[in-house]
Amino acid sequence: MGLDLYQEFDFVREIFDMVDEVCKTSISRLCFKGPLEDLTMTVNLQPAVTAVNLACLKAIEKEGVFPYISAGHSLGEYSALCAAKVVTEVDTCRLVLKRGSIMHRESVENPGVMHAIVGLEIDAVKKIVDQAREIGTVAVANHNTAEQIVITGDQEAVEEASRLAAAQGAKSIPLKVSGAWHSDLISRGVDEFKEILTSTPFKTPQGKIVFNVTADFESDPDRIKEIMAKQFCSPVRWYDSINRIEREGIDAFVEVGPRKVLTGLLRKILPKKHPYQIYNVDGLKGLDKFLKGVT
Repeated sequence: MGLDLYQEFDFVREIFDMVDEVCKTSISRLCFKGPLEDLTMTVNLQPAVTAVNLACLKAIEKEGVFPYISAGHSLGEYSALCAAKVVTEVDTCRLVLKRGSIMHRESVENPGVMHAIVGLEIDAVKKIVDQAREIGTVAVANHNTAEQIVITGDQEAVEEASRLAAAQGAKSIPLKVSGAWHSDLISRGVDEFKEILTSTPFKTPQGKIVFNVTADFESDPDRIKEIMAKQFCSPVRWYDSINRIEREGIDAFVEVGPRKVLTGLLRKILPKKHPYQIYNVDGLKGLDKFLKGVT
């Protein structure tokens, strides 16, 4: 992840050097060489993905292109904060490092699973989740598209919810994750993370930013801190967030960072009757295509 940008730009090397220094380990080596089993550990993956996000973002900014609206999915919301200049690159890295460390610890002490439910809308999944709560902890984690919703919690309750969803014709897909993210199983880490947020300087956004918890805009730095603390165990309202952005008349979207998961979700959410330009910047090729398209 990010190797071609690292080899091309001095400012990208500076970002990876900063992340390595903050994390006190070679996140850059994990990004470029792995091994995959180490990279995908939550405590490493969160700063690693963020490092690539920030590298791609910086490459765009160096060309004089800045977002009118920023948004990020779960972990990506911290990079969105950086894109909107709410927090610095260093503080972004510090926050995701601490977030990953707390989540890893809580997932070891309170193991759980996540399943994607495909084929039912959110109200139906919420009813199923309410039923399954009778036997354990389960909640909606991500509302990704109209009919792609991720549930989270302890294994027995999540599997019961999946069984109920299948009975209504939906498909259930177990996800390869190391914890029950956005669930009460990791809620013991919330207060500790609040302390980190409180001590981190937040500024008024430059441009607009839409938040996972509210699916709406917010510009007050103290209120943003409250929202980010809630994000820890609240559903990611991505479907609602994209619809909120679309209502602002946006016609060009760019996914910044590794892979193209959000690009795929965008194509499922945005109305087909309107033309949209969707770009993905995860390296030099994506950067060049994006810049040619918008400048």
